[in-house]
Amino acid sequence: MTTTLYEGTKRVHAKPMNRGDYNSYRGWEVPADENPAEEGYLVEYVDGGRGNDSRHAGYISWSPKDVFERSYKEVKTVPGLAPHQQRVVDEHAECLERLRKLRAFIGDAKGPFRQLDDAERHRLMHQEDVMTELATVLAERVAAFLPAQVDDDFPLGKACDLSGDTACEACQ
Repeated sequence: MTTTLYEGTKRVHAKPMNRGDYNSYRGWEVPADENPAEEGYLVEYVDGGRGNDSRHAGYISWSPKDVFERSYKEVKTVPGLAPHQQRVVDEHAECLERLRKLRAFIGDAKGPFRQLDDAERHRLMHQEDVMTELATVLAERVAAFLPAQVDDDFPLGKACDLSGDTACEACQ
């Protein structure tokens, strides 16, 4: 059987719940070949699917903890924000996390960045510059409606400076 690769982006409501408690909640018996103590989440999809439990508006299911936590991250909502403002806060947090990962990749003196050719390293450094600029703009937008929420301690300096005659240890 040939399958097609899909990648999804959904927002769901979830509550930590082991497999046994989920089955009990649904009024089911835990199958003999399943571990009722396995950690996981009750997941409610609220994006238009037909509900399958009268206690929930959306479709509910159970997901093992490791699968769920690789697929979803908690959305930190700020009370009182308009939806478009919350999206800016979320985008800023996501941008900072991606930038942190890129900087860790670039700054790892023993990592694969050192083995890349000069052109690819320069493209990654350019990507870092662009992402830093985006993080700055998003921080300014957040500061305009939530001044206390902006993390002034986030270092927006570069992980590596390729503009001079000397390179950092990772670029040598």
